Amino acid sequence: MVDIKKFLTKKTVISLALGQFVSLLITSTGFSSSELARKGINAPTSQSFANYVLLAIVYGGIRIYQKKKLQTKWYYYLLFALFDVEGNFLVVKAYQYTSLTSVMLLDCWTIPCVILFTWLFLKTKYRIRKFIGVAVCVAGLVLVVFSDVHAADRAGGSHPIKGDLLVIAGATLYGVTNTSEEFLVKNVDRVEVMAMLGLFGAIISAIQIAILERNELKAIHWSAGALLPYSGFAAAMFLFYSTVPILLQISGSTMLNLSLLTSDMWAVLIRIFAYHEKVDWMYFIAFAGVVVGLIIYSGGSKEEENKTQVAASGQSTVIDEEAGVRDQNQGSSTLKV
Repeated sequence: MVDIKKFLTKKTVISLALGQFVSLLITSTGFSSSELARKGINAPTSQSFANYVLLAIVYGGIRIYQKKKLQTKWYYYLLFALFDVEGNFLVVKAYQYTSLTSVMLLDCWTIPCVILFTWLFLKTKYRIRKFIGVAVCVAGLVLVVFSDVHAADRAGGSHPIKGDLLVIAGATLYGVTNTSEEFLVKNVDRVEVMAMLGLFGAIISAIQIAILERNELKAIHWSAGALLPYSGFAAAMFLFYSTVPILLQISGSTMLNLSLLTSDMWAVLIRIFAYHEKVDWMYFIAFAGVVVGLIIYSGGSKEEENKTQVAASGQSTVIDEEAGVRDQNQGSSTLKV
């Protein structure tokens, strides 16, 4: 019989809570984007630009006050920001060519990408329980795709193959950025990471806006109805980017992406209570499945969480995604988060 107290540790509960918080933030950005789309505003890079500016101002200001030198070369941050900006752009752009359900399903490609990249580059070790948790989460989302909720959407878009390829490309970039950010926040000051992401993200976005979205911005009538969802999108994205590094430090990038799977379910619940819409019963089963998968993935006994601390007295190198601890050769180099 499973001891619930040992399985649902303090760290597990915090991971689940933070995961659902960032999931709700992503849901908020989705609703803000839909409101902007209804008003004829289609400028994805411009929407993200405000978030990068906020990150640069807030975290850059803190970094200047701290008067510390960069702990990592600036061009690493440039590449990190480039992948982040283009990943956001490609996935948003895909909605113009393929269906919503296709984007939902193919966006899950981020999860195997993250598992592969963290295994290859961060030497993350995944237990069998982790893979079971991932499988349960993805199975829950697949149930959504086959439900009747988006039946009318299954007709597809104007160029489904093109849209699907855009989603896959964007999801791959998400995998790269999630893995890179996990490495950075576990080895570099979190404030520095956010400040540099904001700085270079704002610069790259501004260049891209000048090239691709000049006409769209000129055509926008900036009324109160347009400014409110735009501001809401920027605020939600800022909170999302500020919270993600904390979740990455605690549980890693795979847990982050699994948590984001529930964003579509939260969107449905909001539509039920806010707009009194009816949804298919399979959505509730899918939501429960994803939650169970998250608990399986993030849960573990205190003995497992402290495994690497015991290994500190030995000669081996241990990198555990659950504990986020690295110990190498008699404790000569230790990173704890």
